[in-house]
Amino acid sequence: MNIQGRILGIDFGTRRVGISISDPLHIIAQSLLTLNNDATVLQAICEIVEREGVGLIVVGMPFNLKGEKASKAQEVEKFIDQLEKAVPVSVLRWDERFTSSLAHDTMVRMGTKRKERLEDKGRIDAMAAAIMLQGFLDSRKRSLSC
Repeated sequence: MNIQGRILGIDFGTRRVGISISDPLHIIAQSLLTLNNDATVLQAICEIVEREGVGLIVVGMPFNLKGEKASKAQEVEKFIDQLEKAVPVSVLRWDERFTSSLAHDTMVRMGTKRKERLEDKGRIDAMAAAIMLQGFLDSRKRSLSC
């Protein structure tokens, strides 16, 4: 898959949508921001796609431990259907298992105080999006090196 432009990562949540983005060479993912999941979320994503020169969007798909779609998957699929109609780039589904808990654990290891984590849950959502996107980027590097 030859991707022109950056890759956007999305961690979909009922209240918030975490957004991450790759560097132009598709090596590193970084947290970008968190959007409220409201009527403006698709428009905001479209603006990010255009502003950042995005060539692909990777959306985290919730799977359970057995590798089957989790109960929240229907909500994510509905969001992806709307997103695909709104943006001019391809949208890919990617396994997001454990990304939120990894993001939370990372913030704890970074020394973020409990009060800060509770007050700014959006940071965890954006970090979860970055962890998910980094997993995608790393898988591409492994497949390209074979």
